[in-house]
Amino acid sequence: MKKPLAGALFAVLLLGAVSAPAHAATSRDTASPGTVKASASSGHTLGAAGAGTAVKVRPKAIGFAGTVALSNCSGSVVRTPDSQPGDPALVLSNGHCLESGFPGPGEVVFNKPSTRSFTLLNASGSSIGTVRASKVAYGTMTDTDISVYQLTSTYAQIESNYGIKALELNTAHPVQGTAITVASGYWKRTYSCNVDGFVHRLKEGEWTWKDSVRYTSACQTIGGTSGSPVIDNATGKVVAVNNTGNEDGQQCTDNNPCEVDENGQVTVHQGINYAQETYGIVPCIGAGNVFDLDREGCALPKP
Repeated sequence: MKKPLAGALFAVLLLGAVSAPAHAATSRDTASPGTVKASASSGHTLGAAGAGTAVKVRPKAIGFAGTVALSNCSGSVVRTPDSQPGDPALVLSNGHCLESGFPGPGEVVFNKPSTRSFTLLNASGSSIGTVRASKVAYGTMTDTDISVYQLTSTYAQIESNYGIKALELNTAHPVQGTAITVASGYWKRTYSCNVDGFVHRLKEGEWTWKDSVRYTSACQTIGGTSGSPVIDNATGKVVAVNNTGNEDGQQCTDNNPCEVDENGQVTVHQGINYAQETYGIVPCIGAGNVFDLDREGCALPKP
């Protein structure tokens, strides 16, 4: 996965490695190289939007308002369409960015106390304040790679104190060909490309993710961009969360995810990066921004 960065010195060194994916810096890259040649699966052409899906729209200017920097990753303040101004705000990032380390396969972190702090950014990427978590409302690396923190501040307080509105989670499945921006609060850098297609199963080391988003090749995300919101340029809504990419062309190893189709065929795309869809989070959040994994339509893994 696009792993979290281990520290400022490593971050400076990694900045020069622009082609590296957005994983966190760890020592897990020990598997032997894979032998599968890169080839397009699901009939999609890498680096190009799907035929017949392009729609001319005037894109919104995507900046950093609502994004945050974690100690090792990126994230964003998010809300559902039903979230209220007085609700405790939520921060979205990756499961592999949790301060407690990578959740194991099948592990779910639910309502765990946390005092983690996040640096809030304005539209230009300037740091304007700090918000703090009260708990990890939800986190996992099973089926998806997400963490959602509940903050001690409400949306109204954040807007009053900093002039920042939360980014809204889209409620529908992403669409192939959509123009997107990956906005990294850690690096204060954006990456623009398109949704190239969707991956039935994305396997990396011990973990397997379902229905992942594959970017076109223009989004060359790097370490520290883990957890960045993937924003639909036309609507400004969050459609996914950036999480991984194949660095070395290896097959299904840490930092080298492979695609597995419905028939079990394995495909490797070296240098291509991926995200996890976020529309499935929305049905799991009820009144007061409380996670309820028994709500109708909620399919997130349970503890």
